[in-house]
Amino acid sequence: MYFCAIAKIMHATYKTHTLKFKTPSGTSRGVLNLKETWIITLKSQGKEGIGECGMFKGLSVDDRLDFETKLQWACNNIHLGLQPLLDELIEFPSIQFGLEMAFLSLHSQNNFELFPSEFTNGNASIPINGLIWMGSETFMKQQIKDKINAGFNCIKMKIGAIDFKTEIDLLKSIRKEFTSKDIELRVDANGAFAPHEALEKLKILSEFHLHSIEQPIKQGQVEAMAKLCEVTPLPIALDEELIGIFSVTNKLKLLQTIRPQYIILKPTLVGGFKGSDTWIQSAENNNIGWWITSALESNIGLNAIAQYTFMQNSKMPQGLGTGGLFTNNFKSPLYVSKGHLHYDSTKNWEINL
Repeated sequence: MYFCAIAKIMHATYKTHTLKFKTPSGTSRGVLNLKETWIITLKSQGKEGIGECGMFKGLSVDDRLDFETKLQWACNNIHLGLQPLLDELIEFPSIQFGLEMAFLSLHSQNNFELFPSEFTNGNASIPINGLIWMGSETFMKQQIKDKINAGFNCIKMKIGAIDFKTEIDLLKSIRKEFTSKDIELRVDANGAFAPHEALEKLKILSEFHLHSIEQPIKQGQVEAMAKLCEVTPLPIALDEELIGIFSVTNKLKLLQTIRPQYIILKPTLVGGFKGSDTWIQSAENNNIGWWITSALESNIGLNAIAQYTFMQNSKMPQGLGTGGLFTNNFKSPLYVSKGHLHYDSTKNWEINL
């Protein structure tokens, strides 16, 4: 069902779309089979703009009972313009991001070319990591082989849901064949380690010359995370820790207290482009590295994140390889080849809602 509002010169609608995983995807928070998202469309004077509000249930700070009420409010008040809407929706970062996309799309020459660049021209690509989902040892080994054979030189492995020894054996098997110069390994614990055991596990993991570990302990344990970042033998990247931190003052306070080696930005979870901008500036001012990743959006959101990411001129592999996970994703010019995300400007979008 569409939900509509007619303003003086602008019409806003939204519709839900349920993405279906090709293969159930395991994380430390459970197995994912479906991912609901919300597509917002703006129409004004014969032009159309489209954006995605990809709220992530169980993770997003705006996973609230009034989420769709606020999305409807945004449609009803679209005439206010982007900045007043963003100000009002500070606690709804995924709606902020969807609106940013939609307004950029509305005012672009091509609905989906939000940040024209060498990437959207097809002359440049973005290095990305290959994502290994949790599952049985056999399943994870096969994923690793597939990613390496596909030309990835950076692999990110989800850990924390199966036996730790089995995960260590997997890392050991990779390092027997590939050194850290051949394959960059990242692991993501999604907060699976208890604070009292985290340091010992990090010491064991560091033996495999990993690039970093994401969110070793659950978010919200600021003192424990700060102590861990101070003594860790393995670079730590904050991920979920950034969710729900809205003001620049509080972002700076968090980074200066914890002092992580890296932060990971998911625009859907941190307030879109503007939210990501303030995190990047705060991180760089404190000599903290960063990279950007998607949060299981459809290709509409992934496209926006990829174009924004390219404009940041980061040479690190980014986390933007999730577009191929779904059976019913929207057809787009995005494609992955040899560990890079590319944009084929000769291909058309197909949006069927």
